[in-house]
Amino acid sequence: MLNDLPPQAFARHDEAPDNEFYRFERLVTHIDPAAVAAVTQLYRQFLPPGGAVLDLMSSWVSHLPAEIAYPRVAGLGMNARELAANPRLTERQVQDLNQNPTLPYGTDEFDGAGICVSVQYLTRPAEVFAELARVLRPGAPLVVTFSNRCFPDKAVYAWQALDDAGHAALVKQYFAAAGFGPAEVFANRPKYGDPLFGVVARTLLG
Repeated sequence: MLNDLPPQAFARHDEAPDNEFYRFERLVTHIDPAAVAAVTQLYRQFLPPGGAVLDLMSSWVSHLPAEIAYPRVAGLGMNARELAANPRLTERQVQDLNQNPTLPYGTDEFDGAGICVSVQYLTRPAEVFAELARVLRPGAPLVVTFSNRCFPDKAVYAWQALDDAGHAALVKQYFAAAGFGPAEVFANRPKYGDPLFGVVARTLLG
């Protein structure tokens, strides 16, 4: 279980302040188009049309389905210029979750949330997932996606020590520690190109 992991599991090679690392915008996608399409398909499958969506650890693109309207898309990320360039966001917040994992939203505000190819950088994942459980409405989904790449100096040691299956198991522990319902794992492993993995769970009803 998550509590059994040593504290150093969530340390990193580069412990310099994250706001320095993310000071300059990176207006690129970190996975290939097929992997992006797999993220979008999971969002299409799980995020309710017409709902309020939280894009956590957001950037200049949210990968939401173009044909589906979401009247509220709140983006919380590390770089203000990246967030400003994201046309799907209706509101933007710069916050370092490793310094402050408390989300600046009220209880039961969102109908769904996503974390795209960033979960490996959380040094306080249990606290962040507990906050997600708080701000999501009962029964709302959280979609966590990742590939097999990262910034190695900023990914936590636990992530770097695991393979793809281990990553999925670790994220499932994050969900379980925060009191989400059962998590489902999705895998897209093309013969060529980037793999894309998703772990999805919902907050409990009532």
